[in-house]
Amino acid sequence: MNSLDQTGQYGLAEFFRHQLERLAGTQAGEDTRWYIGNLLERFSQSSALYSYEEGELSIRPLTLLYGDAQQCRDERERCLLLRQLGDQALFLGALFPGHYARKGIRRDYLIGMGSAAYDYLADHAREWGRVFEELARRFASIMLLVARVCHREKCYSASEIMALYQRWQVTRDQTLAEQLSALGIQVDSGQGGIH
Repeated sequence: MNSLDQTGQYGLAEFFRHQLERLAGTQAGEDTRWYIGNLLERFSQSSALYSYEEGELSIRPLTLLYGDAQQCRDERERCLLLRQLGDQALFLGALFPGHYARKGIRRDYLIGMGSAAYDYLADHAREWGRVFEELARRFASIMLLVARVCHREKCYSASEIMALYQRWQVTRDQTLAEQLSALGIQVDSGQGGIH
């Protein structure tokens, strides 16, 4: 169902969902595209992304969000913080990779933080379990999709790809294998090589 705003135009979330549908192919399911469209609309408002702390307006670092989530005794609050972490990692990794690279924060860090947050939510959140599972499993490819939708495509550097591959070699994590696959690199889980 297409929702029109008061002027008879499609809203921003609907625009993003249409773009996601057009570009996604099999990269994201319908519910996931709906979720991402709403995420992009929400973060178009600075109040959803920035927080006011110690007299400054800033984006709360992912590590601090993670620390806050770990300290929560309330499961609902923990899930809210991890959802903010995952959403923020996806948004910032897709739209501002150069900014974080200049600060020494590599894309694989954003991928790791975001996919881990969504992985937890897939098992513990009250709603959106399948969506969070897909976001965790396909985080790198979805981040590239969001970059394409927002016209901010940027290729991974060779060092970023190697760091991702080296993490996969150590852990043999299927999520990392899928992220490498999304970049066109097929790994052989049995032998540890690249195809």
